[in-house]
Formats: sequence, structure tokens, C-alpha cells
Amino acid sequence: MTNPEKWRPSLWFVLGGALASTLLVSLIGMVILRYWGAEIGFRMAAYVLAAGIGVITIIIWLLLLRLLLRPVTALQSYAEDIGAGRDAPPPTHFGTKELRSMGQQVMRMASTLSNREQTVRNFTDHVIHEVKTPVTTVQAATEMLEDSTDLTDDDRQLVEKIRKAGKQMQSQLASLREMVMAREANYHGTVQLVAIYEKLMRDHPDMGFQVDGGAVELPLSGDGLRLVLGHLIQNSAAHGATEIALWASVDLLIVQDNGKGISAGNQGRVFDAFFTTRRETGGTGMGLYIVSSLLQAHGADISLVPSDTGARFEIRFSTN
Repeated sequence: MTNPEKWRPSLWFVLGGALASTLLVSLIGMVILRYWGAEIGFRMAAYVLAAGIGVITIIIWLLLLRLLLRPVTALQSYAEDIGAGRDAPPPTHFGTKELRSMGQQVMRMASTLSNREQTVRNFTDHVIHEVKTPVTTVQAATEMLEDSTDLTDDDRQLVEKIRKAGKQMQSQLASLREMVMAREANYHGTVQLVAIYEKLMRDHPDMGFQVDGGAVELPLSGDGLRLVLGHLIQNSAAHGATEIALWASVDLLIVQDNGKGISAGNQGRVFDAFFTTRRETGGTGMGLYIVSSLLQAHGADISLVPSDTGARFEIRFSTN
């Protein structure tokens, strides 16, 4: 036999009761001062009234704390943990009927989003696994054909096209896997630009760097910021940049390069998956999409803003 559902007051009952209690205390206070003042003295009546009001106020405060503030803060903490990708037990205390309904809706929504994310992850892993084998087979076959001495020039051109197509597919699969990993990985934390400055120079030896605000704490882990900046720097280098300027403030990071920039017609599509202007040279169109996905998964966003020279990206971090 299951336990009956625990009774919970309605929100209107709690708020109405609190207001009614406040009004009742005021009325009782007037009676005390009027009738008891003449009997025990107005000063003593005032003391009794103050003590009574204090006790009743504390009782009302404790009730509101238990029925309203505690459930709301617990639900807020649960939502923050789920949003940050941390495992968290669901709240068990809801206070009122309305808060219980809202809490259950939030938990169902979190479960639905988690299931959808898991479905996408499983599908992506399956596609990568299934496509990787035939792509590898195509690559091996083209290598064997290239070693053949019986091919005509036209045949060799066709084999070269097949080889490039296979290499492109491998690059796309690698980018797709990196995108999934970027969304799954937990890059929560803080980092200063000075902490990853040497790693950036080592990763990109042909690029010059200018850093302003290097001691500012940015709300992203070092590995996460290094991954984001790595993709942006690679994109800048592909567009002819030789210098990268980084400006950091409390909730903003600006990345500016001195390359040839991005044409007006392409500026609205740079964060779209698989969009690239360098398909012939091996571009997959996933770099900036990975950056955008990673930042969104960690409560930040990135945008391309107008610049007189080169390309300028602004990364805004949530201050909540």
C-alpha cells in the first residue's frame, strides 16, 4: 500500500495567512494598548505588545522560510547544477502545491533535455563509427590505385578526386567528434590569460600576441579557453593573420586579428555548421561552430563584430 500524498498548502493560503496574521497582530496590539494600558500601565503594555509581535513575526518568518524560500533556493541550486553539467539530487521539499508543480516541471524538463542530449550523442557516435570504416576502406583503395601503373591520366585524376573526398570525410568525422566532446566536456572554472599565454605561443609559433587584461579572471577553465582560442587563432591564420590581440574584462573577451577579415556576405554564416570558404584546401566549416557550441554549453556566447581591419570576435560570459 502506497503512502498518501503529503498535504501541502496552496500559495494563496500561505500569502493570505501571512497578511491576515499581520493584520491580526495590529488589531490585537490596539486592544492591548487600549485596555491593558489602563490596568498595567502603558509602558508595560507596550513591552508585552513588542514581545508578542516579535514572537509572532519570528513564527511567520520561519513558516515563510520553510514554505517559500527554502524550496525556491533548492530548486534554483538544482537548476544551476544541471545547467552546469553536474550531477545533483532533485529537491524533495516543495512547500506549497504550486512550488511542487513547478519543481516537477523543471525536473521533467531537465530529464527530457538530458535524454535528448544522450540520443544525439549516441546517434553521432553510431554515425561516426559506421562511416569511419567505409571511409578508411576508400582511402586504402585509392592508395592502392595510385600505385597502379595501368591507369590513364583521366583515371588518375578521378582517383585523386576520390582521395581528396575521402580525406575531407575523415576531417568532417574528426570535427564532428570534436564538437560532441566540446559540448560534453566540463570546462567550468576560471582562468587568466597569463596562465595560458605560453601554451598559446607554443601551439601557434608563427602568430604574434598582444594581451591586455591578462590578470582578469575569466569564467572558463584553462583547457576550455585554450580550445576556444585555438580554433579562433587557426581561423585567423587561414585568413592571413599574423598578429592576435586579446582584451579581457570581467565578463568580456575580445579577440582581434590583422588578417583580411570576413566578407560581408559571409559574416552571418560563420557560426553555421559545415560552412566554410576553404573547402578545396581542407576546411571543414566546424571550427567556429565548435567554439560557439562549447561557449553556449558553458553559459557564454560569441559574436562577430564590425572591425576596421581583420576579424573581431567578442565572447561574453554570463555574470549570473
